[in-house]
Amino acid sequence: MWVLAIILIVALLIPVAAILVDSPLGKSVARRMEGRADGPAPELRDMQRKVEMLESEVEDLNRSVSGMREELQFMQRLLEDPRRKKPTT
Repeated sequence: MWVLAIILIVALLIPVAAILVDSPLGKSVARRMEGRADGPAPELRDMQRKVEMLESEVEDLNRSVSGMREELQFMQRLLEDPRRKKPTT
């Protein structure tokens, strides 16, 4: 009889434990156990900010390079044969 009671109690505690672990309280306890109670470390946040800045600068440079490439192609077409007329459609 006692074995059945223990099995029943354990079976009922499993869903309760799952709910507690998935709750904000359980996540907070897990973060504290990992050693980062209030989110990422300041060094990591600073590094993330720098990476985001660099990514935006790279995107700006890519746009600038593609614009310069288009301008260069246009200039090359002009210099190839300035007397050539545009084909009529």
